[in-house]
Amino acid sequence: MPVYKLCMKITRKNIPNLLIYIIVFLIVSSLMAASAQKSYKEQETFSRVKTNIVFINEEESPLIEGLKAELGKTANFIELPDETEALQDALFFRRVIYILRIPEGFTQKFLNGDYMPLKKTTVPDSYSSAYIDLAINKYLNTARLYIQHTDGITQEELVSHLKENLSKETNVEIPYSEPKADLNYSNYFFNYLAYSLLSILILGMSALMISYNDRDLKRRAGCSPLSDTAANLQFILANLTFAMVSWLIMVIFCLIIDAKNILTLNTFYFIISSFIFAFCGSGMGFFIGSVAKGTEAISAITNVVVLGSCFLSGVFVPAEFLGSTALKIASFTPSYWYVKANNQIAQLTHFDAAYIKPVLSDMAIVFCFGTAFFALSLVVRKNRRYS
Repeated sequence: MPVYKLCMKITRKNIPNLLIYIIVFLIVSSLMAASAQKSYKEQETFSRVKTNIVFINEEESPLIEGLKAELGKTANFIELPDETEALQDALFFRRVIYILRIPEGFTQKFLNGDYMPLKKTTVPDSYSSAYIDLAINKYLNTARLYIQHTDGITQEELVSHLKENLSKETNVEIPYSEPKADLNYSNYFFNYLAYSLLSILILGMSALMISYNDRDLKRRAGCSPLSDTAANLQFILANLTFAMVSWLIMVIFCLIIDAKNILTLNTFYFIISSFIFAFCGSGMGFFIGSVAKGTEAISAITNVVVLGSCFLSGVFVPAEFLGSTALKIASFTPSYWYVKANNQIAQLTHFDAAYIKPVLSDMAIVFCFGTAFFALSLVVRKNRRYS
């Protein structure tokens, strides 16, 4: 197998450069997966964060003091001088998010059932201000109910009832019928493999093909009794060998980092999915190496193809945040179906045929992409040989 041996010799010569690529992309994938997992865990828990507000009271009354005490559950009160410039600067530099002003005469009008709006100034499009609005409305609406249905109630009695009612809270528990393994890291790592593995395969395969397509080397190979079919098959075998070695290094690294889930069926399907994607990436690298005419062109094509497909397919940005048009475009790339399969695998708790069938269908599409890339590469190589 002279062509296969030649390819392996060229690959061994480029091992230092290829190892740099592999190590760099492994570190990038690990950091991105760990960061994504941390963000996901932070989203699973909720903790109340108090909003910085300015409370300007132009009158003193038990009702207003009760309102301020209630707002203290969701707000930090910042003391600022009642000057337009100082208040505007505080809003501009985000020292405060909300400025609430209680106008003089508000309490008496409120107790009489008359309407008198509170004056507020907020940072535009701030979601924190919505929580302050909710707290104010809840306090005043509850107070209005007491005033309408309780004759002769004093402000002190009203504030006491409001404090008792609004102090009650309800605990919410979300039960899970079956505990699911923490597969977040593996899911994110194998998703980012679409970027790291694909980059390595395209760069490695293309560099190999450019070396092999050297004019003198091609003329020397053309003088040999080896047929084109045999030479292409050996070249494809060399490409697959490089792809499988790169894939194996990355998978072993992931299994070491996420050893607690190494024996789960989810991890097994992750490995199968990434193996098929490595085959597809090998075909893509073979195709790009067949059409590219230089190292500079390969770098440009790699950046456009890999980064573009990863952004559209849900590697860097979750698919649920992408528009329908972007997802339709992404469906023409193998990365989209690979990430889709991985996300489904991460959610599996049952492994019956009905649950596995969608995953296998996505894997089959990725395999078809790889086969198509190899077929197109052979056509391109044949046309170039005759031209």
